[in-house]
Amino acid sequence: MTVNDLRTPLSRVKGLGSAKDGTTHFWHQRLTALLLVPLVLWVGFSLAALPVSHGTLVGWIQQPLVTVALVLLIFVTFYHAKLGLQVVIEDYVSSHSARTLGLLTSNFLCLLLGTVGVISVLKISFGA
Repeated sequence: MTVNDLRTPLSRVKGLGSAKDGTTHFWHQRLTALLLVPLVLWVGFSLAALPVSHGTLVGWIQQPLVTVALVLLIFVTFYHAKLGLQVVIEDYVSSHSARTLGLLTSNFLCLLLGTVGVISVLKISFGA
């Protein structure tokens, strides 16, 4: 053990730093951002190229590859939002109870809205 090593014996055994998962969070946020670029561009250009009608949009969503890509877009979007909101709440909310409530609320809302989005796309896709 060196003089500058301020980690606990347990954290030294586990090989963990003080944050335990900071780099994983960082890389997940960057990878989801990279995934969002082509997905958002695809959706934007695809919707711009479609004629304006309800039937055309429903028919487009019912295509299997489009359905999979839209579900992926929704999942990645809300996961990326969850990661970003977590960083903002952890960095700028000083009260422990408010921070915990904020994290729980943002996680719940991201899960709820993502689930509603995926179910909506699947419902349109299967014509229910």
